[in-house]
Amino acid sequence: MSFEKEWASARTHAQADVSLRLNQVPPESGGGSGNADLGVDQDKLGAIGSAAFALHGRLVKDGNHARTNTAEAATSLSSHGFLTGSAMATVQETWSSQLSTLLDACANISNHLDYSAASHAKEEADIQAALAASQINEYLK
Repeated sequence: MSFEKEWASARTHAQADVSLRLNQVPPESGGGSGNADLGVDQDKLGAIGSAAFALHGRLVKDGNHARTNTAEAATSLSSHGFLTGSAMATVQETWSSQLSTLLDACANISNHLDYSAASHAKEEADIQAALAASQINEYLK
């Protein structure tokens, strides 16, 4: 059998065995009715933002705990001709880069959730004021 025929046979067999399966969470009771309003739970946003802020603080404090010792070990090993020294220096550089990325991500999450909570609260107050004003207008007619 030639490669082309074998490949075509394998593709046909694979396509016949393909089935689509979606992973999903079962719907909550009362959900899926299509009339649910958008809701923001300020406490949940605050808790997630607070956790991101706390993680950022811990990473700033503990993320570079071994930086000095690692750099000294890398320098010492390299000066004695061990290839492990340059590898250790590379690990330290990679760690520093990824730590910086993680710190930025935590700060962004915390800041964006703070902004979202404040923005939602302002929009909610604006909507309540507009509704109150529209009710006043009805009484003036």
